[in-house]
Order: sequence, then structure tokens, then C-alpha cells
Amino acid sequence: MKKSSAKKGPAKAGGSDFYRLRLYIAGQTPNSVTAIANLKKICEEKLKGKYRIEVVDLLEKPQLAKGDQIIAIPTLVRRLPPPVKKIIGNLSKTESVMVGLDLQPVR
Repeated sequence: MKKSSAKKGPAKAGGSDFYRLRLYIAGQTPNSVTAIANLKKICEEKLKGKYRIEVVDLLEKPQLAKGDQIIAIPTLVRRLPPPVKKIIGNLSKTESVMVGLDLQPVR
């Protein structure tokens, strides 16, 4: 699988309303495919064009894992807005993902 990105809207440097997300996967495993679908659904519903997703396949570019200290896959890294946050898993627990991305307060 190629590294791909889906741009949604213009990037606002330092803008707290723009999300830059990187999803680390390893090939087309069921968990990887599920994580991609779940992330796209959450972003379309909650971020409405204020995000950019970059999917990194570690089978093709394993060296990229070191920069974000990836130890498990799939892993989502929120690079913007600061601080950097990581969520591990296939992102099927929507409420937990939204809390992790600061889109919803902790209940």
C-alpha cells in the first residue's frame, strides 16, 4: 500500500481548529483497514474539512516509525493541534477516539 494523504481544507499553521493526523499501519490487515475507515468516518462527521490524514504503511517505510516512537500498530498520531497525542488500535471505540483527539470531554 502506498503512503497516501487526504487533504481537507487549507492548513492553518498553528491554528487550533486544524487537525494533522498520521495513521501508522502494516499492510492491508483487517485492523489496518478498519482503522482507516473508522478514522475517515470520525473526521468527516466531527472535523468537517478541518483535517489532513496521512497513512503510513510501515511495511514500505519502517524508518518512519522511529520519529513518532511507534511500538504498536495501528497507531494514530495527532500532530496538530499540540500537544502530540497517540491512540493505539483500530479506532472502533468512537467515543474514546474523540476524547483522545480532544473532540469530546471526558465523561
